[in-house]
Amino acid sequence: MRFVNCFSIKTLSKFVIIALFFTLPAQNSSGVQKADAVLVIKSEKRLYLINQGERIASFRVTFGDKPKGHKQKRGDERTPEGHYVLDYKNPNSKFHKSIHISYPNARDREVARLLGVDPGGDIMIHGQTNGWGWASPIVQFFPWTDGCIALTNTNMDHVWEAVDPGTPIEIRP
Repeated sequence: MRFVNCFSIKTLSKFVIIALFFTLPAQNSSGVQKADAVLVIKSEKRLYLINQGERIASFRVTFGDKPKGHKQKRGDERTPEGHYVLDYKNPNSKFHKSIHISYPNARDREVARLLGVDPGGDIMIHGQTNGWGWASPIVQFFPWTDGCIALTNTNMDHVWEAVDPGTPIEIRP
């Protein structure tokens, strides 16, 4: 009888350990919790990493010279608003890493066509210009991108590890 009780406790322990393993948030090899979505709120100057509907990280960001309003054409220095996908990563960017946002989408292209303008593109989440990471504590307080979403290099490293290509991003005013 004692063997049966002991065996039951060991078996129960294994099930508890297995159950805990499957309920832990997904993490990558660097220990950064994975995000299943990204939310940017331009008016807050914040980028949020989301996992299962919960905000798991928050970072201060900066945009271009004219952050208010949706991007409509190349050179307007605006960041798009709406729902997009982070579709690929570029480790060899002129910035400290970059993650591409799938702007322009079909609607953006159609609006640009009706306006007779080029919608632009190459909108990214990225770190500082290569070689200028040391200036990020100051630079991040100024609008300096051409419509991208910029972070400090340290924060970009965190976002880089947390986000996989195919992750949805919502950008709100």
